[in-house]
Amino acid sequence: MSESRPPLPPFTAASAAQKVRAAEDGWNGRNPEKVALAYTPDSRWRNRAEIFSGRPAIVEFLTRKWSREHEYRLIKELWAFHENRIAVRFAYEFQDESGAWFRAYGNENWEFDANGLMQARHASINDLPIQEGERLFHWDRSSPRPADHPSLSDLGL
Repeated sequence: MSESRPPLPPFTAASAAQKVRAAEDGWNGRNPEKVALAYTPDSRWRNRAEIFSGRPAIVEFLTRKWSREHEYRLIKELWAFHENRIAVRFAYEFQDESGAWFRAYGNENWEFDANGLMQARHASINDLPIQEGERLFHWDRSSPRPADHPSLSDLGL
C-alpha cells in the first residue's frame, strides 16, 4: 500500500492553504522522524547551501537544525499554487546557543507526487538578528500556532 498525505494535487486555493498549514504544524512539532514522513523516500532538497535527498538525510538535517535553533517558532503562508506545486513564504524565530535571537525569512518551492508527498523542496533563507523584545511569535512552543495568532501578512512581515 502506498503512502498518502492529503490533501492531494491538483491543489485548489483551500487545499493548498491546508497543505501549508499542515507543514507549519509539523515543523513546529520539531520531530524529525515524523516530519520526514511528509516527503517521498527520495525527496530532493535544497536548503540554503545544502543539497541532499532522501528521508534519512532529511531526518539528519532536521535533527541538526533543531539542536541548535532553540525556541523555534515558524509561520508559513501560501504565496501561489498550480497543479502539484506550491510556493510558500515563511518566517521563523529562534535563539542560538549563545542566546542571540534571530528571525529567518524565506521562500520555499514545493513539488508533490500524486500521493501528496513532497518530492522536491527548494528553500532560500536569510537570517536577521533581532533583540528579544522584537520577537513576534509568542505561542507555547509545545503547541501548534493558535488559529487566532496573526499571519505573516497581519504582522507586516
